[in-house]
Amino acid sequence: MRTFRNLKFLATALAFVVGLGTVGFHYIEGWPWFDGFYMVITTLTTIGYQEVHPLSHAGRLFNVIIIMGGVALVFLAIGALTQALLEFELQNFFGRRRMERDIGRLTGHYIICGAGRVGRSAARELARRPAQFVIIEHNESKAQKFAGENWLMLVGDATAEQTLRDAQIDRARGLVAATTTDATNLYIVLTARSLNPSLRIIARASEDMAEKHLRSAGADAVVCPYVFAGQRIAHSFLRPHVVSFLDTATTHLGMDLEIGEVPITSRSPFAGKTIETSRIRQDRGVIILAIKREAGMRFNPAPDDRIEAGDFLIAMGEPQQLRELEQTAGSQS
Repeated sequence: MRTFRNLKFLATALAFVVGLGTVGFHYIEGWPWFDGFYMVITTLTTIGYQEVHPLSHAGRLFNVIIIMGGVALVFLAIGALTQALLEFELQNFFGRRRMERDIGRLTGHYIICGAGRVGRSAARELARRPAQFVIIEHNESKAQKFAGENWLMLVGDATAEQTLRDAQIDRARGLVAATTTDATNLYIVLTARSLNPSLRIIARASEDMAEKHLRSAGADAVVCPYVFAGQRIAHSFLRPHVVSFLDTATTHLGMDLEIGEVPITSRSPFAGKTIETSRIRQDRGVIILAIKREAGMRFNPAPDDRIEAGDFLIAMGEPQQLRELEQTAGSQS
């Protein structure tokens, strides 16, 4: 940063010298403006052309001042520019090496293929949690746009096995195929599923017909942004308060409220208890909206519904309350 400030100062000083020299030759020697400017440029660049016009004694003294000050500034500017380029290259090199090391240490993370609008939205939500993730983007210029976000970025082709291996797909928890074309997402899903059969894969679909192909390829879920946007618009007309509530619960608009899922392990203190005896609502202020089991979803569970190991509690509450409930549910009773 300091180097770039120095460059800016030197460029300003050089512009001042050029302007001063042009004015000086015009008034001291009576030369046309362009001739004075041309004389200054040939002097500062040390090209060695002869003088534009013969110089008087006063003109030569003035030219000596231009040479001593201007040429020194030119060499300083060249040195500062070289330093800036060297620092930039070193920062890029060591930045890439550090990012490669960070990606190599990832485990239980998510892979986002594509840094478009859908991929960026998924990345921001994961970063807010926070959750570990890496973005794969084939366009290097697009990847550079998000350097300030401090996201892990991998420039490469997400359909290639080696690129997914570089993203540590064997240790990943999930993958998002969010490129702009259904064909590319299909290849990503096929490749990812072959490399990690247990990986949870979510794919973006632009066309309705692509959903069945993506599911056949191995996607666990398919999201169509255009269908979702259309439903959202219709619901905003027909059920605006419901949409407002969902916004509050899922995007943190208004109240500090969140809907989350809480896994119940065999060691959880809630395993084997009913909704009423667990006292989740009374002690933690969290509302249980549903219980997700292999057999299906139990909405609005009754007080005597039993919580079993392997269940997922769909709960709503303040973020801190949900984090505390997750910690308690995962602890040993």
